[in-house]
Amino acid sequence: MKVAHFDPVFWKGKKVFLTGHTGFKGSWLSLWLTSMGAKVTGYALAPNTTPNLFDVLGIDSLIEKSHIADIRDLASLQKAMSEAEPDVVIHMAAQPLVRYSYANPVETYATNVMGTVHVLEGTRSIDSVRATVVVTTDKCYENKEWVWGYRENEPMGGHDPYSNSKGCAELVTSAYRQSYFSSPNSINKVASARAGNVIGGGDWSEDRLIPDAIKAFEANLPLMIRNPLATRPWQHVLEPLSGYLVLAQALYDQGSAFASGWNFGPRDEDNRAVKEVVDLLISVWGDSARWEKEGSDQPHEANLLKLDCSKARAKLGWIPKWNLETAVQKIVQWQKAYKGKENMQEISLAQINHYMSSK
Repeated sequence: MKVAHFDPVFWKGKKVFLTGHTGFKGSWLSLWLTSMGAKVTGYALAPNTTPNLFDVLGIDSLIEKSHIADIRDLASLQKAMSEAEPDVVIHMAAQPLVRYSYANPVETYATNVMGTVHVLEGTRSIDSVRATVVVTTDKCYENKEWVWGYRENEPMGGHDPYSNSKGCAELVTSAYRQSYFSSPNSINKVASARAGNVIGGGDWSEDRLIPDAIKAFEANLPLMIRNPLATRPWQHVLEPLSGYLVLAQALYDQGSAFASGWNFGPRDEDNRAVKEVVDLLISVWGDSARWEKEGSDQPHEANLLKLDCSKARAKLGWIPKWNLETAVQKIVQWQKAYKGKENMQEISLAQINHYMSSK
């Protein structure tokens, strides 16, 4: 097995079926893929915020087809996948919020677990698929609140419905891989990708730290933080997306050797407490930006979470390029350009190109 490397030329003309293309990460990935010449078919619910990155970047006009549909609808998904005849499937559609999962556990499990079943089941009947990447989360691990980074062979778990549903999605992926995609006759090779807390320009999601902060700062209000000492592996959105791309390439080109779970997290020094991230954002944002601690009656969330990405570094040649300071600067640059009514597709492509040229 040779070490993989990211090759933009690989994607020219490739047909990619991308679930979750209307979301924050999905919109960034759609822009990146189409800029490299990929033919993207998207499948997702309609964007749930106004504004939203999908519309701001004009993704609908860039991709081949946009299916606004539910991942829980197996017949609809299978029809869309069959029509697309994809070379690569990247599954990112999800219910992504911890606190929302407490209030809506059935929806969370149905989307994150059965949605994954539906995608993998859909690929079984399509001969064109050579690589499938199922995106989960760093929260899929059974969190023991220890100081070491979790490796890919650690037990799955999750205290809250969101985290637990993602652990279940990992188990589903493993079972499907071993049951249907591990024989030499199967050309479709399946891997999962576990990323940390992604941040970046154009995120208007509810109940996320950076969007909540920017919303508060623009309204000249203090950001309310519920757990300022919680430590997370923060990374710019382009970091894990680059990991998904190089992983898909490796599956396509080299097959079974890469068909497993993979961590894509930041360097150790970018595992920071929430208050450190907010203080950094405030220093770059300026004006009267500030934060205050929220009341103590909050649902359980992990205090310490860290990934070991040695495997991706050694076998995929993947390493983080932007530290947290650069990520925050890029976010502020993006948000202020948006407020200044600049061409956000151009701004976003410039950030992608800068990322790709970074060492």
